[in-house]
Amino acid sequence: MPAGAYLHLDGELDERFQCAPGPGGWRYTSRRSDGVRVDLVTDARWRQIRVELVTPTWWLRGGRTGPEVTWVRAAGETGTERAERAAGFLADSPGFLVAIAHSLELAENAQADVRLVQLNGPSLAPLTTTWRWQRSGTAYHETDTEPLPVARYEVTDLATGEIETVHLAGDVVVAAPGIELTELESPPNLRL
Repeated sequence: MPAGAYLHLDGELDERFQCAPGPGGWRYTSRRSDGVRVDLVTDARWRQIRVELVTPTWWLRGGRTGPEVTWVRAAGETGTERAERAAGFLADSPGFLVAIAHSLELAENAQADVRLVQLNGPSLAPLTTTWRWQRSGTAYHETDTEPLPVARYEVTDLATGEIETVHLAGDVVVAAPGIELTELESPPNLRL
């Protein structure tokens, strides 16, 4: 079960995480130094079936229900329920990048457009966006036991045309824009 830490470079925030495959999918939990908590659960096809994000003042709970994602978002006890036709959620936690990449099941050099509900800032403000993911190759890095495959994804925000690169080793983000893997206590799960 991989556990470790990511550094969010823009705010110098530390995100301590654990992730593991389970009998019916995969789970990622984390806690950041600013008090933000993430609990992300996927099914065996990497669909985000349960998502919980909690900031110091806001919370959001949701998941995929057929072709839609539904969620409740609030700053207190009672929230507002919403639904949107989308494949899943995207937030600034690296766990979401892992779930999205694996859900697309892209072969080398293949690409797919994916509609997501992007959750922004401490208020978790939702914005529906479309992103193009292209798997642009796999590099192998030598380790003490066996070569570590690291998949490279070119991710394009279709609203702005901005292209970013995400590197994944199994269920761990090795590098992504604004994210640095600073600690890894055990190897990533490569057979997912």
